[in-house]
Amino acid sequence: MRYSAFKILTQGLTGNKGWKPVWREPDPKPEYDIVIIGAGGHGLATAYYLAKEFGITNVAVVEKGWLGSGNIGRNTTIIRSNYMLPGNEPFYEFSMKLWENLEQDFNYNAMISQRSILNLIHSDAQRDAFIRRGNAMFLAGADAEYASAEQLRQELPFLDFDNARFPIKGGLYQRRGGTVRHDAVAWGYARGADSRGVDIIQNCEVTGFDIENGTCRGVETTRGPIRAKKVAVCVAGSSGRVMAKAGMRLPIESHVLQAFVTEGLKPVIPGVITFGAGHFYVSQSDKGGLVFGGDIDGYNTYAQRGNLPVVEDVAEGGMAIMPIIGRARLLRSWGGIMDMSMDGSPFIDKTDIGGLYFNGGWCYGGFKATPASGWCYAHLLAKDTPHPVATEMRLDRFKRGHIIDEKGQGNQPNLH
Repeated sequence: MRYSAFKILTQGLTGNKGWKPVWREPDPKPEYDIVIIGAGGHGLATAYYLAKEFGITNVAVVEKGWLGSGNIGRNTTIIRSNYMLPGNEPFYEFSMKLWENLEQDFNYNAMISQRSILNLIHSDAQRDAFIRRGNAMFLAGADAEYASAEQLRQELPFLDFDNARFPIKGGLYQRRGGTVRHDAVAWGYARGADSRGVDIIQNCEVTGFDIENGTCRGVETTRGPIRAKKVAVCVAGSSGRVMAKAGMRLPIESHVLQAFVTEGLKPVIPGVITFGAGHFYVSQSDKGGLVFGGDIDGYNTYAQRGNLPVVEDVAEGGMAIMPIIGRARLLRSWGGIMDMSMDGSPFIDKTDIGGLYFNGGWCYGGFKATPASGWCYAHLLAKDTPHPVATEMRLDRFKRGHIIDEKGQGNQPNLH
């Protein structure tokens, strides 16, 4: 069934009796061409593009919980491509272009709103660094715009421009950045993949891998064994635990990232704003709540909840750039498990085990990467060669000395 305004009208006039389930609830088959572990944004996008772009439909996506129960439904909904390094910027710009046509592509309302993202500048040295990043974005075909303090005073008068410690001296805009309804992305990809014959199997936890003579032949699950020519793992913060079942140790740590939303307020924040002297980012949802977040909790954990020191740090960041936020009541908070790599950049690669592939290490950037990650992972699975924009996202890059350290923090996952 194709969704449209006409379909809504006709269904409304006939009692809404013709709507069909968005996806099926199939039982797992004994064997597939490809089994994807993880029905989050990346896994579902991979299945969708395998079917749509490469014609591979004998695919199963297995999920230990319910569809979209992980980070795809727990992030702060931001999309952007304002990166600098050659290993990152072309990939994220590719993702941004896919975002711009995604709703028409999979025929689902994901509420994509390109309302802009603004990175605030607080020092002369930071201005130089942001101008350099903006030029790198231009070279990769992205958009960037420098905004002076005077311009921002006109556009965002509620910011604390004369803060003695963190004066606002300008900002770097990416006007095409913005927000997307996160769980709708999972639903849209699931619907598109299912309609093309992909089996999405919920409540099906992977308990082991069937590895024979160095080649992965399938997976063991709570719903029985499933054979596969290829097995593709993309489970975000659970990457270390899942890949350990195959005897692999990854250059990844798992940390919790907290997010927050306030009570509904009248429109005040037009886009996404980030604090340049700390880690704080904020936007306003369509319901009026301020959605914001900051740093990860510094310790390793698999819990989807965080602790109060980070709550305090995030609140301090918000108060530093916009004191008016202190009058808003916090409505709720939650956490997602981040797969933090050693250099802050992801992996889309084959492993040393034949037939076993890995997608992970997304740190803070997983949601914005969803379309490109799915497309590039599907390309790798279908052709056994990396997509041109993902050639640097290799598991062996630390051995080769080809790290992609966007923030220049070194090999400390908790700092990326």
